[in-house]
Amino acid sequence: MNEILVIKNLAKRYESKEIHKNVSFSLYQGETLGLLGPSGTGKSVLLRSLIGLEEIDQGEIQYRGQRIDNLSEKKLFAIRTKISYAFQSGALFDSISVFENVAYPLLEHTKLREHEIDSKVMEILKIVNMEEAREKMPSDLSGGMQKRVGLARAMALNPDILLYDEPTAGLDPVNVEMVLDVMEKAKARGCSGIFVTHDIHAAKKVCDRFIILKQGHVGFEGSWQDMEMSSDPFVQSFLLGQ
Repeated sequence: MNEILVIKNLAKRYESKEIHKNVSFSLYQGETLGLLGPSGTGKSVLLRSLIGLEEIDQGEIQYRGQRIDNLSEKKLFAIRTKISYAFQSGALFDSISVFENVAYPLLEHTKLREHEIDSKVMEILKIVNMEEAREKMPSDLSGGMQKRVGLARAMALNPDILLYDEPTAGLDPVNVEMVLDVMEKAKARGCSGIFVTHDIHAAKKVCDRFIILKQGHVGFEGSWQDMEMSSDPFVQSFLLGQ
């Protein structure tokens, strides 16, 4: 499998608090990687660091062989069309409709005509089962609906990589299954993903490999079977805690 994203010796601190130290791993083309760990291990911080929303203190981040952690904001803007971030809350624009939220990246980053944008948005809304809500405002939607629209917007530009920040958090089982279905559909379209979650049961359904963060390091890396069979006390303790 080809490496699409490579993280080398990443370190991040806030003043005297060390969040990450020498974190290294790779994301491979077409896979979904589960990023797990106890609360406070900086899973979301790591995810944001991958596209420059957090500035790292040390290390390298490479996308398709190009180093991206040292790029200017202008050049990062282009990278973010290829590595898309699905925010935990959905992070929708409150003052515009569902349709306009999903259309926004297409208006900003493409030269598609109006009818082409309309067609593209409706195609994506169909994937997340939200086409009937195109004219609704975010305030009219449930939390699960907002997350699905957020996923639709993140998918709008057909990114290479989708970064999922707790997309199932706080959802009922029906909405969890809907979100996981959207993630599977993105994967079927060739999108690689990193899934930050506390929901290990959801992660089992969509992830090919797993990383567990431990005190700023990668404490485990491998398949679900590797995790279950591990004799490492940290891994066993983590699984029991879940």
